[in-house]
Amino acid sequence: MSMDPNQGYPQQPYTPYSPSGYPEQPPSYGQQPSYGQPPSYAQQPAYGQPPAPPSPAAGYPGYPNAYGMPAPMAQETSGMAIASLICAFLIAPVGVILGHIALNQIKNSNGQLGGRGLAIAGLIVGYASIALGLIFVAFFILLVALAANAPNPSPAPTNFLGLLGV
Repeated sequence: MSMDPNQGYPQQPYTPYSPSGYPEQPPSYGQQPSYGQPPSYAQQPAYGQPPAPPSPAAGYPGYPNAYGMPAPMAQETSGMAIASLICAFLIAPVGVILGHIALNQIKNSNGQLGGRGLAIAGLIVGYASIALGLIFVAFFILLVALAANAPNPSPAPTNFLGLLGV
C-alpha cells in the first residue's frame, strides 16, 4: 500500500472483479481479443450509398458550421411593414391597412420575410393616431356646441363699419 499525500488515505491495490463463469482476464495492450469477432469500428456506407448528412445543430452559434453547411439566410424585411410604420405617422388609416397586409404577408412567407415588429408598431401607432384624432374631433364638436348655446353678453356688430364706430 502506498500513501497519497493529497488524500491522506492509503491506496488499495487494484484487484479486478471476475464473476463466476468469466475466469479470463481481458487481453493486455497490443494483443488481439481471444474470441472470434474483430473489434467493431464505425461502419462505412456501402458502395453507391451517400453518407448520412450531418445533424443541423453541428456548429456552435457565432462560429462557422463544421461540415460546410451554409449559414441560415437572413430574413428580408417586408416593405409593407416599413411603409406601415411610416404611414402610421402621416396618414393613420393607410398605416393600419398596410400593417394588416404586412402581417398577413409575413405569416404566409414561411419565415422568408421579417419585419413583424415593424408591422405591429405601425398598427399600434396607426390605431393610437386614429383614437387621438377621434378624441380631438369629439372635443372640437363639444366646444362648438357649447359656444353655440352660450348666452351672448353684448350684441355683436353686424358689419365691419360697426366695429369702427361709424
